[in-house]
Amino acid sequence: MQVPQERIYTSEDYWNLPEGQRAELIDGKLYSMTPPSFIHQKLIQQLGRIIGNHISTQNGECEVVPAPFAVNLNADDKIWVEPDISIICDKSKLTQKGCKGAPDWIIEIVSPSSTRMDYSVKLFKYRTAGVREYWIVNPMKKAVQTYVFEGEEDSNLFSFDEEIPVYIFDGLTIKIADLI
Repeated sequence: MQVPQERIYTSEDYWNLPEGQRAELIDGKLYSMTPPSFIHQKLIQQLGRIIGNHISTQNGECEVVPAPFAVNLNADDKIWVEPDISIICDKSKLTQKGCKGAPDWIIEIVSPSSTRMDYSVKLFKYRTAGVREYWIVNPMKKAVQTYVFEGEEDSNLFSFDEEIPVYIFDGLTIKIADLI
């Protein structure tokens, strides 16, 4: 008796999804993405603006790229994710298809359908791929969980009303309550 085989998806499957269908490829599995809410999109826009302005005023070299934007996290055939915001300081990682390798900083805005992925699967994947800083912004709980993965690793929980220091950019703090 033949045992049913679970299909293993690859980059080719990811890039050949039907027009308008969004998904992420993680370890050979495709995870479909639901359309984002208004607050989700507003936070992406506002955070991208604040971070981009800081980089510009500091004459920085980093790029701030909002979703949808493909990140080939380990530069292999197994993981393509679409973080809500990717900050990439090594421009050699940028290609016509997206980012080849780990961004320096990733921000995910939690939605009810993405909670498990953002707090567990992606946390592990981002950490092991070499992301330097990871923020999980949770509008439902009005909280931000921050992770620093280089040097002495650190994790902190902030409310939307607190000034949140950005590890990779000296002098930048963000208060989420001011953005919504």
